[in-house]
Parts: sequence; structure tokens; C-alpha cells
Amino acid sequence: MAKPDNRADNVERIQFNINHTIANFNEAEEYLAEHADEITPQDRQAIEAKNERRLQSLQSFREEIRDEAKHREQS
Repeated sequence: MAKPDNRADNVERIQFNINHTIANFNEAEEYLAEHADEITPQDRQAIEAKNERRLQSLQSFREEIRDEAKHREQS
């Protein structure tokens, strides 16, 4: 039997993930600012690509929060 859909902590979980992703993004940006001349172009590109994916994740998280808000309004 399937477990019932418990969405009680979804907003908090999503917000935690948003905060964590923003912190990682900022840490990577600071690292690049301080060490750009010490790392290989490939490493720099990898960090920049990872941050692009983080920005995409943030957009997805924001959409999830909107979905959760709609679900709470309907409940």
C-alpha cells in the first residue's frame, strides 16, 4: 500500500535546499574571485558550469514553492 502524500514539511525542505544552493553558489564565486589565476581553465569552466546548474536548480526550487503554496491554498 502506498504511503499517503505528506507535504507538511515540503516548503521548509525546499527552503533549506535553496539556502544551501545559494551558499554553494556564493562560495564558488568567492573561490573563483580569489583563485582564478591559480586554477586551470578547465577547472574554472567546471566551476562556472556547476554554478549555471545551481541557478537552474534555484529556478526549479522557486517553482516548487509556488506549487506548494497553491496546494496549501487548496487544502
